[in-house]
Formats: sequence, C-alpha cells, structure tokens
Amino acid sequence: MNDATRPPYSFRLLVTGGGTGGHTYPGLTAVRTLQARLAADGRALDVLWIGTPDGLEARVAPAEGITFTTVATGKIRRSANPLKMVSPANVKDMARVPLGVAQARKTVHDFEPNVVLATGGYVAVPAGLAARLCRVPLVLHEQTVRLGLANRKLASSAARIAVSSESTLPLLPESVRSAAVVTGNPVRPEVLSGHADKAVAALGLNGFDRRLPTLYVTGGAQGAQQINGLVAGALPWLLQRANVVHQCGPANVEALRSSAAALPPELAGRYYLAGFVGPELPDVLALADVVVSRSGAGTLAELTALGKPAVFVPLASSAGNEQAHNARHLEEAGAAVALEGEVTLDRLQDALGPLLTDSARRAGMAEAARAHGRPDAADRLVDVLLSAASG
Repeated sequence: MNDATRPPYSFRLLVTGGGTGGHTYPGLTAVRTLQARLAADGRALDVLWIGTPDGLEARVAPAEGITFTTVATGKIRRSANPLKMVSPANVKDMARVPLGVAQARKTVHDFEPNVVLATGGYVAVPAGLAARLCRVPLVLHEQTVRLGLANRKLASSAARIAVSSESTLPLLPESVRSAAVVTGNPVRPEVLSGHADKAVAALGLNGFDRRLPTLYVTGGAQGAQQINGLVAGALPWLLQRANVVHQCGPANVEALRSSAAALPPELAGRYYLAGFVGPELPDVLALADVVVSRSGAGTLAELTALGKPAVFVPLASSAGNEQAHNARHLEEAGAAVALEGEVTLDRLQDALGPLLTDSARRAGMAEAARAHGRPDAADRLVDVLLSAASG
C-alpha cells in the first residue's frame, strides 16, 4: 500500500502474541487505549493481529473488530532434560519457524505497520523476526517477572522492551537493558470500575453478612481442582469467618454443590458457588476483601491495581515456573501470601486466618499490593508504542 491509498491520519499497529489470556488481554487493552488516544486527536487506528488459529486471540480479536491472520508456528515443548527437548515433535515444529517467518515477513511488508507489538507466546517469534527483517520498530511486552521464552528470543531485535515490574530490570541481559522501560501489565479498564453493591444485587447474595469480610476464590475460567479441593475441605471453617464467592469452573459445580449441601442454613447463605463469573467480575472484585487464586500475570496485575490482599496457590506446571516467581515476588513485598509445594488444609487456614480476622492486617497487605499496582499501565505502554514508532 502506498501513501496515496493509505487512509488519512491513520496509525497502523501490528499485534502478535497469544495462546492464553495472559498474552492476549494486554495486547487487546493496548489496542483499545491507543484507539482512544488517537481518536482524541482525530486520527484512526488500523490494527492487524497475527496469532494462532486455536488460541484465545483467534476469538477475541475478531470479536473486537480487529483483522486477524495466522502464520506457521513452532511450539517448543519444554523439559528439564535437555535430551527431551530434542524430541521429534520439537524438531518438526521448529522446522516450521522459517516458513512462519517468511509468511510473517510478507504480512508485515504488505500491512506496513508503524510499529509491531509482541506480547509473548510462540506465535510472536516469527512475527517479531519479520519486523526486524522489514526494519519496523518492535516493542515487546513482558507480563511476568522473568522474560518468557519468546521474548528472550526477540529481545535483541526490540526497539523497546516494556516490562511489568522493576524486579525484571536486573534479570535482563545487560546488552538489552537500555531498551527496557517499566510500564506495568495493562489491566482491562472495566476491571477497575466495579461496585460491591452491584455484585450483591446481581448475584443475589442476600445471605451474606456484610459485617464479615468477603473471600473470592478463583482457579481461572476452568477452575482449579487443587484450589477447589482445599476450599471444599475448609468450607465450614471459612464460612464462620467470611462470606465466600467461589468460581470453581463449569465442570466442577455439581460436585462442590453436593459437598456444601450439609452446611447449616446460616453458613450456606454465606456461600455463593459459580461455574464462571463473567460480566459481574469487576463488581465481585470490588466486593472481595481477600482473594485466593492462581498467580498468573494477568491476575497479579488486576489484584495489585485494585489493592487486594491475596493468597496465591501457584500452578506448578506453568511455563518456566513463572507463577511461583510471580507469587514469591509479591510475598517478598508483603503484598500477598504464596503457598508453594504441597498445600494442605492447615497451610491454607494458617494463611487465611490472620487476613480474615484482622482488618488491620488486611489493610496493610492491601496497601503493599496497591504500591505494586499500575492501573495506568495501558497508557504507559501506548506511550512506548508511539515513541518507538516515531523513532
């Protein structure tokens, strides 16, 4: 496309990354924020997203009106054993990377973006390399404390590396540290605008005792068997001290409902079980005084932006053990409790007891969490994108 056929005042952004919400939603939030920033100046935003056909981004981007395309990718199946890394599946997939780079190079050449934003996931590698080949500024965004595998591969090609935490800076290779800037991890604006009373009304929480703190338990969209099992075992103990909103995953509702059937009525009224919490999530988070959850990067960004005390149960199998690093990082700052390794009922109760019974303890942890939160992360990332595009 030449300048004569380009829409007037348009800014062209190519986004790549995905596979999970942790890589997808920061990119989407950056797109929305950049769109609003440009619209205020009378300019348009053209966006193209390169993702995977079966990742979350394949549904989310088109639903937001974003043009979506795919390229061949090579997924690396990690193992602590270097010999297992050279598996037939890995070798076959890595052979697809050159094809993906060639496809991405054509896409970048034809789209002529002002800047490329890579948010991680293996699909970002071919598109990021294509940006370098086409001499288009590449901005990486890292959601976790340590650079993910894709961003490590692309770091030397990046004009800017936007990181979510100050703690990431000393972990970067010295050769790329000068390109790094701390932006935080973009949080969807709607998450920050909840109202506790709306959650009570929308979910019909009429049995909740508002004199008690409210605990929100979540294992992500599909739930987490480990967390569900712990909460089921601790339920009578929990409900004597708190109201509980438990998002357990759609497949787990019936089993948990059965285990809660024997609760006395006054305690049962304080327990709200849901397979999935959708549009009400911002209001549920506003209602929550304490959260029990996994420690993915998106969850951390939301909870710290909101200043929510949390007990994290990291997913042990997360890539690069990133959830454990995330949880430990906030625990060291006094902003959360990290339960790693084998998590027993006693350990969960020891972690939650002081938070549920001591409002001053909750307030201190909330303040520490808020100090690590960056509710303006999307605006900071947009600043980086515009700066990189202008050279």
